[in-house]
Amino acid sequence: MKALLSYQSGGPETLRVGEVPQPVPGSAEVQIAVRACAINYPDVLIIEDRYQFKPERPFAPGVEIAGVVESIGADVTDIVPGQRVMAVLHWGGLAEFAVAPAAKCTLIPDTMAFEEAAAFQVTYGTSYHALVDRAALKPGETLLILGASGGVGTAAIELGVALGARVVAGVSSTAKGEVARRYGAHEVLIYPTGSFDPKYFAGQIKQHCPGGVDVVYDPIGGAYSEPALRSLAFGGRHLVIGFTAGIPAPPWNLALLKGCSIVGVFWGVWVERNPQLHRQNSSKLLELHQRGAIRPLVSERFPLSEGPLAIRRLADRQAIGKLVVTV
Repeated sequence: MKALLSYQSGGPETLRVGEVPQPVPGSAEVQIAVRACAINYPDVLIIEDRYQFKPERPFAPGVEIAGVVESIGADVTDIVPGQRVMAVLHWGGLAEFAVAPAAKCTLIPDTMAFEEAAAFQVTYGTSYHALVDRAALKPGETLLILGASGGVGTAAIELGVALGARVVAGVSSTAKGEVARRYGAHEVLIYPTGSFDPKYFAGQIKQHCPGGVDVVYDPIGGAYSEPALRSLAFGGRHLVIGFTAGIPAPPWNLALLKGCSIVGVFWGVWVERNPQLHRQNSSKLLELHQRGAIRPLVSERFPLSEGPLAIRRLADRQAIGKLVVTV
């Protein structure tokens, strides 16, 4: 089968389309003919050997897929060949075929296209787990979302609105602000880029959130995290989602002074440890989708041969919404 393969550690330009054996499902797994694979930040990290998983090369990146079940393992009883499913992997999604644990597969509704399904689970799963399970976001609370025009950002906007929060979207440009407003943000904060002044950014947040922020949704890190942490109201929660701008080192005395919580969100490991709760969350998210309350923003589609370009766009923080590779 064809796959977009990592033969050596490096950036997206090191990836090449090549031939590898078709994977065979284990007893509790299913084999999926991949139709679409969304690009996520772990794809950037894993090809540079900076992710927690370091597969033997050559391997295909890609953690979030949608496709058609081709075959099933001997112990699989709730999925049959021919069904359309979306699944989350450790890697291997940028290929014609992939295998996934049956427990990590979700049936795709008839109303959802493959590209949309591929862009659904990681962003909405992460955001729902973060806002509901980890932050216990309440109606009327103020939610500040950094990187609000990206995949997890737009998902967090929609879910924040659906949960009754006042959503303030932090973005880096007017164009990205328009995306955030289209997805339901009540206010947009355009933060500075380039030579970054954390005090100026903290002042911007205070102008938009004079009573303080109850929950910060932070997939960016870097110099943006400390000003956002300082903006928390007493008892607030700072959700640590990712580090596209680098790993921050905030002063820990802020947690004491504000009585706040710095909360790690590692959705992938949580799914491994809580498969039944993951299924419950997925069911709630599909209900929201059926009601029209949430819908993935697939901004660009790429063929498999242009997968490296999609990963580069994400690595350079040029992506709006989700980028999807069609197979």
